[in-house]
Amino acid sequence: MNNELEMEWSKLKKAGLMKYLLIPIVVVFVYLLNPFVTVPAGHRGVVLNFGAVSDKIMGEGLHLRIPIMQSVIKMDVQLQKSNTKADAATKDLQNTKFAIVINYHVSPDKVNWVYQKIGAQYEDRIIDPNVEEAVKAISAKYTAEQLITKRQAVSEEIMASLKAKLIVYNIVVDNFSIVDFEFSAQFAEAIEQKQAAEQMALKAERDLTRITTEAKQKVEGARAEAMSLRLKRMEVTTQLLELKKIEAEMKAIEKWDGKLPTYTGGGAMPFLNLNNKNK
Repeated sequence: MNNELEMEWSKLKKAGLMKYLLIPIVVVFVYLLNPFVTVPAGHRGVVLNFGAVSDKIMGEGLHLRIPIMQSVIKMDVQLQKSNTKADAATKDLQNTKFAIVINYHVSPDKVNWVYQKIGAQYEDRIIDPNVEEAVKAISAKYTAEQLITKRQAVSEEIMASLKAKLIVYNIVVDNFSIVDFEFSAQFAEAIEQKQAAEQMALKAERDLTRITTEAKQKVEGARAEAMSLRLKRMEVTTQLLELKKIEAEMKAIEKWDGKLPTYTGGGAMPFLNLNNKNK
């Protein structure tokens, strides 16, 4: 009986020991094989089966994979910024250097295609060459001066061309802008001289307008002054005539000798003679 009890107790001890041994084995297994994968925010997971790209794309969060068989490549699908420089020639054969900024993102549901066909270095392989090609094609339609005066239109046209080129590679253009133009030293100097001449011409035009306005104001002022003097002269003349008339009547009164005036003529309307013979 005692032997049987000892045998049972030995079995139990071995079973408990196996449990304790199994736990670290499982932990080591999970750690080494790592069947879990986490896809961070703004990324997608491209699933590879023994190195071959599959159709499965993992979204953000925690996922299970088959150890040894499957591996996961994390692809960034967030908005990305690319600074690019491009050399081009204008319609009037002026060499121009462009500083370009482009915002883009990889199409989230096509990351497996992008990884398989292009790889993770799509900026160097696809974006920069296509930016330069689009810039050269569009800038050749404009003169150097038009690149400056129609900058927004040029930028929009390049962006439309670039969108059409990159969407073929499942890369979406979100925004495009021309940061700067750089022309040859001779052309830049010619532009500065032209702008200076335009400023001088504008100043001369403003001065001419001002002088013309001042001259018109002086003419109108002179006309008003002449009219005032003319009215004053007319007023003075009327007053003088009235004064002369009064003075003449006063002189006549002073010369009257006190005799009543005599009538001459036999008509119905007598004529009053005010002249005094005794002067």
